[in-house]
Amino acid sequence: MKEELFVSGRNIPNIDPYLNIWHWQIPLYLFLGGLAAGILFFAGFYVVRGKEKQMQATVKWAPIIAPIALVLGLFALFLDLKHKLFFWQLYTTVRLESPMSWGAWTLMIISPLSFIWVASYMKELVPGWNWKFNFLERFEAWVIKNREYFAWAMMIYAIILGVYTGILLSAFNARPLWNTSILGPLFLVSGFSTGLATIIWISKDEKERKKLSRIDLILIVIELFLIVHLFMGFKAGSQTAIEAANLFLGGPFTVSFWVFVVILGLIFPAVLEVLELRGFHVPKWLPPVMILVGGLMFRFIMVEAGQITRYLY
Repeated sequence: MKEELFVSGRNIPNIDPYLNIWHWQIPLYLFLGGLAAGILFFAGFYVVRGKEKQMQATVKWAPIIAPIALVLGLFALFLDLKHKLFFWQLYTTVRLESPMSWGAWTLMIISPLSFIWVASYMKELVPGWNWKFNFLERFEAWVIKNREYFAWAMMIYAIILGVYTGILLSAFNARPLWNTSILGPLFLVSGFSTGLATIIWISKDEKERKKLSRIDLILIVIELFLIVHLFMGFKAGSQTAIEAANLFLGGPFTVSFWVFVVILGLIFPAVLEVLELRGFHVPKWLPPVMILVGGLMFRFIMVEAGQITRYLY
């Protein structure tokens, strides 16, 4: 007969189930925020580098997706709010120690920036486009004249937004899986990779796609490096950290994470990108779609698994 010693009644299965309060809205919001951050960062990056004409999809076409992604992400976040009519109170105060305050103000700045960026290219994207009001024409001319400054601002806030999607989770010290400083850089790199995947998917310029694929390969290697060190840190930590890692190392999230996120969402598309760079024919949509699906699943798994982990045993 197996004997167990209970040091706390909270260890009894089905008597004290874990509390799951974050559902599909939060991982979807984190995914769309990271994707928008990646698109906006590289749009600004190539304008600053003076490569606007060589990177048409990166600078002009892909950024159209960014404001749409941000609006959808904010709507998903709005759906998750308990007291929806009081969302405006986030903007009545600034709390430097609060990741949610940082995120709210970052989104308040980068969202209009993304709309202004797209609007400044409307005459190039849509032949015959004209603004109905003179003040919009003057504003467009001013934005075009100062586009490089907008690019720098967009890059900076894109980095903050990308890191914030991970810090939002890591700030919850009561959840061992989230309580690690690696989540911020990991979510940033993952978001930039999904943003690049989106640009690669819509680009029709082979040179542009190859250049972005090389950058994406570097990001995938960095992401794999961070994932390995994430679990190395857990396995070298406390018992609660080890238990958190075990959810992915033989636990219920093993297959979904290592097969669908790491292998099919990172390693396999990286191999396909290498083959494409070497001249092999690869369906242009396949690697980007796999990266996007893997990035989405990564956030769903991390949010779900993190809510299971706890310090009460």
